[in-house]
Amino acid sequence: MHAYRSHTCAELTAADVGETVRLSGWVHRVRDHGGILFIDLRDHYGVTQVLCDPDSPVFSEVEKVRAEWCIRIDGTVKARDPELVNPKIPTGEVEVFVRDIEVLGAAKELPLQVFGDQEYPEETRLRYRYLDLRRDKMQDNMKLRSDVVASLRRRMWDGGFREFQTPIITASSPEGARDFLVPSRLHPGKFYALPQAPQQFKQLLMVSGFDKYFQIAPCFRDEDPRADRSPTDFYQLDMEMSFVSQQDVFDAIQPVLTGIFEEFGGDRPVDKVWPQISYRDAALWYGTDKPDLRNPIKMQVVSKHFAGSGFAIFAKLLEQDGTEIRAIPAPGGGSRKFCDRMNAYAQKEGLPGMGYIFWRDGAEGMEAAGPLAKNIGPERTEAIRQQLGLGVGDAAFFLGGKPKSFEAVAGRARTVIGEELGLTDENRFAFAWIVDFPIYEKDAETGKVDFEHNPFSMPQGGLEALEGDPLEVLGYQYDLACNGYELVSGAIRNHKPEIMFKAFEIAGYGADEVRKRFGGMVNAFQYGAPPHGGCAAGIDRIVMLLADEQNIREVILFPMNQRAEDLMMAAPSEPTSEQLMELGLRVLPRE
Repeated sequence: MHAYRSHTCAELTAADVGETVRLSGWVHRVRDHGGILFIDLRDHYGVTQVLCDPDSPVFSEVEKVRAEWCIRIDGTVKARDPELVNPKIPTGEVEVFVRDIEVLGAAKELPLQVFGDQEYPEETRLRYRYLDLRRDKMQDNMKLRSDVVASLRRRMWDGGFREFQTPIITASSPEGARDFLVPSRLHPGKFYALPQAPQQFKQLLMVSGFDKYFQIAPCFRDEDPRADRSPTDFYQLDMEMSFVSQQDVFDAIQPVLTGIFEEFGGDRPVDKVWPQISYRDAALWYGTDKPDLRNPIKMQVVSKHFAGSGFAIFAKLLEQDGTEIRAIPAPGGGSRKFCDRMNAYAQKEGLPGMGYIFWRDGAEGMEAAGPLAKNIGPERTEAIRQQLGLGVGDAAFFLGGKPKSFEAVAGRARTVIGEELGLTDENRFAFAWIVDFPIYEKDAETGKVDFEHNPFSMPQGGLEALEGDPLEVLGYQYDLACNGYELVSGAIRNHKPEIMFKAFEIAGYGADEVRKRFGGMVNAFQYGAPPHGGCAAGIDRIVMLLADEQNIREVILFPMNQRAEDLMMAAPSEPTSEQLMELGLRVLPRE
């Protein structure tokens, strides 16, 4: 017999009754029923109930075991009494009578319990992650992650892509976040960087003549943590294709992701139609470039109804350049209590509040109520109602100013309204491509034009487009949103040196600086670069959605905490004096 097991803890069935077996695993829990000891023995695959009574030659040893001890048992498979069968587990028809036991690893008193659904502080869970990962939910999440990655690989190979690995140690490259720098021992005073993404290398692969590339790629960015973002590293499905248009990239990735969400999303349907929404429309309608289309609310511009109206705050606001008034329709939100609650929400978010109108039955039919209705009068109020398509029992909320000052709050308010009024269909996956991103933006204080989004995107209209107003230039850049999260980001690349130099020149970067920062890619583009484009899908976020989790750390094996610390491995740590001397470095104390 094998030294540790003849079967896993998920394999035994009624067909094995009478057999002598060997199992190894962890003591999930121990129950004492009148002198008979029952142990739920757990391994990666499942649970088997084993029992021991005073007739067993090792009863006194079994009495000593505690939760999470790692043990090996030999015993005889017995059928459970019919009334004691557990249909919820594969081994529920049998139990194993213990005849021998070996303690493979005893456990101290546990800092957190593996059995049960107790909540523990995240600090405790991350410090003892190896125990936290033993819990059923975490085992399921990590198995899901592994299965998703395996399925992604199969689907990409089936789509004609080849998998290549790009370097982990490379040159620093500004791509929107801070690099993690790695000092060079052989070249004192110089530093490598961990790649924020395989961006330049995958483009160079296209120049090298490879047609369809993909990789399950680790990416490293020194970022501030959020619930949906790791502060140090993450994994993405990275892909690139030659001789393609934007639509070709969409057509390549959509069946892959549709298949993944259908395979692992349970009973939640996946929307078949993925609309393409311009960046500007997404900001207007949803207040974000990663909209949740399960929520049907669309915001609208209603400035004309307030211009010159009796509501002085909005009327005066509209006299300033670049301002507008937007409405958030709220079907079913027509009560003063709900309206006051949303007004308080806006104040909590840092705005003075949100104006509102709600419609109710009155003595002479439908009437509009709320401070705004009284100020602007029935004619304007009725025009607003008709534009928004609202009726009795509905409401609308209003925000004004320069859009960038209130768009984000309006987007969050739209989300809250949709959830509180039960308008958001939470039992589905809704996707949308966000397209036509502006390449440039102007700093409101300095007036300087800089890149708003990916500087490597091909401008729509090519070189000619760069001759006009930079703020009107759109790029062949796109994101894929799902249920309020950005899952994919990509672009058709700017592969022509003359267009790239001009694009950077507009943002204040001279040709010498471009060559210094991106010399490898610029040089390569002078030797017959093909048109190419691609995208990257965030694996952590995909699994987070599939697992129905709100925090990305629930689907990462060994994540950092909110302060980018690994409490289990005590990272980051202080280098030794010898290490610093070898690298020619000195750590200056913080002032």
